[in-house]
Amino acid sequence: MSIDTDTARKVAHLARIKVEEDELPALAGEFNAILGFIEQLQEVDVEGVEPMTSVTPQRLKRRDDVVTDGDQQDKVLANAPDAREGFFAVPKVVE
Repeated sequence: MSIDTDTARKVAHLARIKVEEDELPALAGEFNAILGFIEQLQEVDVEGVEPMTSVTPQRLKRRDDVVTDGDQQDKVLANAPDAREGFFAVPKVVE
């Protein structure tokens, strides 16, 4: 697949990027280079290769999925300009 200047103009418009008319051929060339890299990646045989989350094999730390209130109400409200009865107090804006 090859990107021409009209397609580059359309992509720039869709991305809301202002590109001058004389810069469109260079942008089309960059798009074509990116597509060339993607085509190279398609040629790689990845059959049997496990997906990785990191370059070093490690297990992510896990914790129990338990719903709590956080038990930090005092810490959360400590910097509030106005707190009453354990809640943030805000000025009334609707009559």
